Amino acid sequence: MIGQPSSIERRSGVSLWRQIADQILRSIAVGDFAENTALPPEVALAERYGVNRHTVRSAIAALVQDGVLRAEQGRGTFVLSRKRLSYPIGARTRFSEGLQGQASERRSVLLESAVEPASRRVAEGLGLAKGSSVIRLETRGEADGQPVSRATGWFDAKRFAGIETAIAETGSVTASLQRFGISDYLRQSTVLSARHADAADLADLDLQPGAIVLVTVAVNVTPDGQPIQFAETRFPAERVELKLSAL
Repeated sequence: MIGQPSSIERRSGVSLWRQIADQILRSIAVGDFAENTALPPEVALAERYGVNRHTVRSAIAALVQDGVLRAEQGRGTFVLSRKRLSYPIGARTRFSEGLQGQASERRSVLLESAVEPASRRVAEGLGLAKGSSVIRLETRGEADGQPVSRATGWFDAKRFAGIETAIAETGSVTASLQRFGISDYLRQSTVLSARHADAADLADLDLQPGAIVLVTVAVNVTPDGQPIQFAETRFPAERVELKLSAL
């Protein structure tokens, strides 16, 4: 039995075709549109979602480009079999280890770094005074060459001077922290949410406008409880699922 679609918000600021694409993605996720089977005809989808066929056609074209659907001339549009990466979040959350067995090549790419005064939120996360000097790192996580995460991380500038060089050289936060004498660290807290990707994430994660990202805001600490990293990470929901375990 096919579930009822969510209502379309015509004044939400998100284009109708993107909303229809998101609806189709949800239907695929819950099994309404099964993998390796044909989508209903455009006219049926237009009736289902209460839009015209041109809007449906634009949504389908975007999902074909994203590798979700396959269009075959004279046969219709089919749902491709595609498995999302499962990223575990637990007491020891590591990008490379978390994707082991799912991707042969895993790395973090440094996009930008800067030294700046800590905002109240960052200072609280790192246990510093507001305005303290922190290093901000902008990184992109890649699995087999595909962008799967976009992170903004902050570190105490006094304790971790030069960590941007370590990240650029090693492609790993864990390996970089080892250069500062930190052989192990733990996840103290993680807050989860979801939102539409902003312009920067659309570009860095190679997403279409209106795409959804899963957001984690996290604090990592040494085994004795000293905060070492405050980070916000965005994951493209169409490529990654988050698997939570006890912290």
